[in-house]
Order: sequence, then structure tokens, then C-alpha cells
Amino acid sequence: MILPAFVRRFRFVGILTVTAVYVLILVGGIVRSTGSGMGCPDWPKCFGTWVPPTHISQLPPNYKEIYTAERVAKNKKLAVRLERMGFHQVAGEIFAHPTQYIETDFNPVKTWIEYINRLVGALIGLFVFGTVVFALPYWRRDPVVFWLAFGSFLLTGVQGWLGSLVVSTNLLPIMVTIHMGLALVIVAMLLYAVNRSQRDATTAVERVAPVPGLLTWLCLAVLLTFGQIVLGTQVREQIDLIAAAANYLNRADWVAQLGGTFRFHRTFSAVLLLLNVYIAYRLYALPIRRLHRLATFILLLIGGEILAGVVLAYLSFPAAVQPIHLTLATLLFGAQFLAVVAYHQATKLQQQAPIPAVVA
Repeated sequence: MILPAFVRRFRFVGILTVTAVYVLILVGGIVRSTGSGMGCPDWPKCFGTWVPPTHISQLPPNYKEIYTAERVAKNKKLAVRLERMGFHQVAGEIFAHPTQYIETDFNPVKTWIEYINRLVGALIGLFVFGTVVFALPYWRRDPVVFWLAFGSFLLTGVQGWLGSLVVSTNLLPIMVTIHMGLALVIVAMLLYAVNRSQRDATTAVERVAPVPGLLTWLCLAVLLTFGQIVLGTQVREQIDLIAAAANYLNRADWVAQLGGTFRFHRTFSAVLLLLNVYIAYRLYALPIRRLHRLATFILLLIGGEILAGVVLAYLSFPAAVQPIHLTLATLLFGAQFLAVVAYHQATKLQQQAPIPAVVA
């Protein structure tokens, strides 16, 4: 079935935007693995300018004191707001974090890595706005598609604001976790919008009777992967603290210093592997090629993810593997979410109009 032009345009822009979000997640992983998260001590500018400095001579001699004072003043206002909203624990953690009053030494490489991360984030904001524009034809045809695109645009703005808080709180763990979690929510919204925008083109053949319990297992896999990624951000924070304390030396000793969060994260990966193998087995039994492809992709991703985790744990946390580990995890989340959507769509269609499934 040939898709209408407006569907093709929205699909192209939507896929481009999702791809860009994943690129940003990869770049964010590079920022963390290189220790560049505080390469720019302020936001949205970098050292007070739109074009970052390239040499320390471009900064005032007391630049550390200046930007620490600015951060602390901003965080005090944030803590007051959080207290008023009832988030007492989060407000207290802002100033309890050990690096709150520590300013990072200027490093031009790290500064530009962080700045490029911000530029990619700004570019994604434009892409998401483009999805809203190209979703306008769905205003009457399928309002859900439009509102998903518009909601993603609003959340992208919130994500930018959270990014400023991540900087001002000097990478406070809970802020990093919320920042990562919201990125996954935006990915899910965009993926669902793109899938829904072209659903009429697949209703002719992709139908199957519901398999008891399979949708629950699929949803559980998505939720557990989301939790595993969030847990991974906590492990990443522990590694950052250990690395900073060791002056980024003796990497082979870092694993022994990690606590129970890391051990649970490592063990839980085996649970996720077994769960996804079971789900893939059930999906392969269905006569729908799209679900077969998604099952294969899921198995490849979780295999690569576990392999990357093993390399990190047993080969002294090589910096190059850290962003790969994160990106594979977020890709796995996206593939699992698409499997939920595709399976639900196929079974819903079968219930609405019982037509035998076409065997590929």
C-alpha cells in the first residue's frame, strides 16, 4: 500500500528525530565517559559566552569562585522551590552531594565535548518542532499523533531545563536519572507517533489472535529495561565518584569499590536476558514478519548490551565502551516498546475484524 505524501513526510521527519535523540544519548554517554559533564559550568552559555574559550587565559583568574558562587545561588533558589513542592529529600540532597562546592578545572577538550552535546540537543529541539509542523495534517485525521508530537516538543523543552539543573547541581545523581528517564519517555512518544501515523498501511495483513499473557510479558520487559537503565545511571554515578577520588588512576580497582547497586545491576541483566529470550520465542511463533524482525533485533541488542557490560566490568571500564553500553540499552528499550505497540496493534485488529493472519 502506497502511503499518502503527508504520512511519508511525517514518517521521515519522525524517524530522523528519533535517530537524532539516540545520537544525543550516545554523545551524552561520551560526555560522561570522558568526565566532561561539567566542561561548561553554566547554562545555556559556556563560561559566559556563546562560543566557549579555548585557553585558560581567556578566563578570569578566579573563574572557579565565580561559577561556584553562581551555581550555589541558583541551587538555593531551586532547593526552596522543591521544599515548597514537598520534595524535601531532593532539596536536601542538592547540598549534601560531595561535589556541590567543587569546581572542575578548565579543560578545553572537555569544554568543547560538553558544548557539542548542547549543540546537538538544540538541533534536536528543532527536529522535534519539525515533527509538530508535519503532524498538523493529523489534527483532524488522528489527533493522537499530533498531540504526541506536540507533547514531545514540550517535554524536549523540559529536558533542556533539566539539563541546566544537571549542570547547576554538579551532576546530582537524581537529576541525571530524571534527565535520562525523560529522554526515554520522549523516545517512546515519538516512536508511537510514527508507528500510529502509518498504521492504516499495515492493517491488511498484520493480524493475529491474542496470545494469553504475552502482552503482559512484553510490557514487563519494557518496564524492567527502563528500571535497569535508571539503575545503570546510579552505577555510573558511583563510578564517577570512585574515579574522581582515584584521580582516574588504577581503573582495575574500581569494580571492587562498587556497592550492592552494581552487583544487582549485573545480576539483573541475566534476568532480562532470560525474559527477552522467552518473549522472542513467543514472538517467533506468530505469523507476523514485523514481530520476527523485532524479536531478532531485541536479542541482538541485549546480547550486545551484556557483552559491553562484561567488557566494562572485567576490562577496567574502558571509556570507549561506556557510551556504547548506554546507547545499546536505550535502543533495546525502543525495540521492546515497538514490539508492544506492534503486537497490540495486530491483536486489536484481529479482535475488531477477525481475518486469518497471513503467513510469510
